Amino acid sequence: MKFSVKYPLAVAFLLSAGAFSAQVAEVATEESFKTVEEISAIDFLMKGGVFLIPIVLLLFYTTYVAVERFLYIRRMTKQNAMLISEVHSKLNNTDVKGAIDAAQREQTAFGTVLKEGVESIGQPVPQIEANMEKVANIEIGKMEKNINHLGLIAGIAPTLGFIGTISGVIKIFYSISISENVSIGNISGGLYEKMISSGSGLVVGIIAFTAYHLLNALIDNYALEIQKINLDFIKLINSKDGNKAK
Repeated sequence: MKFSVKYPLAVAFLLSAGAFSAQVAEVATEESFKTVEEISAIDFLMKGGVFLIPIVLLLFYTTYVAVERFLYIRRMTKQNAMLISEVHSKLNNTDVKGAIDAAQREQTAFGTVLKEGVESIGQPVPQIEANMEKVANIEIGKMEKNINHLGLIAGIAPTLGFIGTISGVIKIFYSISISENVSIGNISGGLYEKMISSGSGLVVGIIAFTAYHLLNALIDNYALEIQKINLDFIKLINSKDGNKAK
């Protein structure tokens, strides 16, 4: 009878102890999650070390150049489908001044090139084409301003990140050699902090690389379109309704 009485008490004790342990573990887990959640994104990034500072500066500069160039290129490559027709109509009425004003009014790269073509009327056709080509190249050069910086950043930012990680790893192993403390906590804790710089550098590099190629694609599209405009203009001035060039 004594054994039968003690046995249920023992079971109850074990169950209560297990429940208490589960509660403790749950509380500890919740506390650990709370601790992780309390770390802000800025604090997390700042663990990447001093090399994160130039990477962040490169990110700001990349964003500025990408947005500023995109807005400029989009504005300068805006094409008015009626412009060539308007210029044609003015030239048919021998209104060269009106044709120049129509082209200049656009304030776009297409308008600037057409304006040069109208001003060159009377010269040999090869000379007109050469003048328009030169102006188109000048406009392309303006669009490409600072874009090469993005290509440079695409290579520099990841390199800075790797240097930051390598320097951090060197410090970790130097500390281990001095303290002879080879605990996995020390190694993993320091290593994940240094890997932040590598990850940040790669992200900035990808952003710069993508912006560089997208902006160049817009410029290449303009170069193709301006060739079509030049061809249409040469056909226009050589047509029987236009002012034939000598």
